[in-house]
Amino acid sequence: MKIIWSDFSSEILIEIFQYYKEKAGYSVAQKIKSNIFQSTKQLIKHPTSGQIELTLENLGEGHRYLVEGNYKIIYKRVKEGILITDIFDTRQDPVKINDKNRKPSR
Repeated sequence: MKIIWSDFSSEILIEIFQYYKEKAGYSVAQKIKSNIFQSTKQLIKHPTSGQIELTLENLGEGHRYLVEGNYKIIYKRVKEGILITDIFDTRQDPVKINDKNRKPSR
């Protein structure tokens, strides 16, 4: 099983990295990014280890999530492996996770 990052989740991760690089420095940004990547590795052997993402349950696609720091790593199983669909900052209003118009700010 392999981990696949959607374009959307990749863009969000880049934004997170850039934000912390500017606000806290390169090493802090790198550590946050590395921790997010590291936490996804468990999904290779344990794809159902994350909790069900109730706010996306209406899509019927089996979204689950892992928590790393202030972020929910949203994922689902697909034929090719595990697809990371979003990195969601848990300090935001949870309703935003369903916003179809939500885009990376860049």
